[in-house]
Amino acid sequence: MSGNERTVVHVMRHGEVENPEGVLYGRLPGFHLSALGVRMAERVAEHLAGRDITYVVASTLERAHETAEPIARSHGVEVATDVRLIEAENAFQGKAFGVGDGALRHPANWPLLRNPFRPSWGEPYAEQVARMRAALGAARDAARGHEAVAVSHQLPIWMLRSSVERRRLWHDPRKRQCTLASLTSFTFAGDDIVSITYTEPALDLVPAHLRAGARPVKGARGYGA
Repeated sequence: MSGNERTVVHVMRHGEVENPEGVLYGRLPGFHLSALGVRMAERVAEHLAGRDITYVVASTLERAHETAEPIARSHGVEVATDVRLIEAENAFQGKAFGVGDGALRHPANWPLLRNPFRPSWGEPYAEQVARMRAALGAARDAARGHEAVAVSHQLPIWMLRSSVERRRLWHDPRKRQCTLASLTSFTFAGDDIVSITYTEPALDLVPAHLRAGARPVKGARGYGA
């Protein structure tokens, strides 16, 4: 194995989810892609059709597997599962989350917001980084010299990228650059990440109100070993 062997891992956010009640679905089972989400997944599969993808993996949640399936099918591989790619744990899971008509209007929930730097309402940011880095490394190893796709969820993907780019982990959620069905792609030389690129193959399918802050990165950003 060459220390300069090139491997790319595309970490993908799942497509739109059928969620008529507008709840924070988190890790709850039973939430599937909407018809639009299926179209998003198919669009990304078309975008990646010419790539040298030999490994496709997803979190344990239905929406992640359903997003991964068209990509795996187009490359003749099965979808593997990695629990480390799962959505972040959140105490507001299953509730409508908002100030005027959601969970935030109830004083009993306010103590959960006491520490946004950890955060106090869910899985610590540092723990998300640790498991996502481990999952990224596992996908790299499974596709050595080729490319992999790992389907995960917005916050864990943003934590992974923020860590690699050496940014602080606490942040304004409205400024995450990780829209539906986007690809945050990590290029490795051997075991070392040398660049990150961000692309949005299905951006035209994303509802306009969900595009805020989703600005594609032009080119690649390099990182030393």
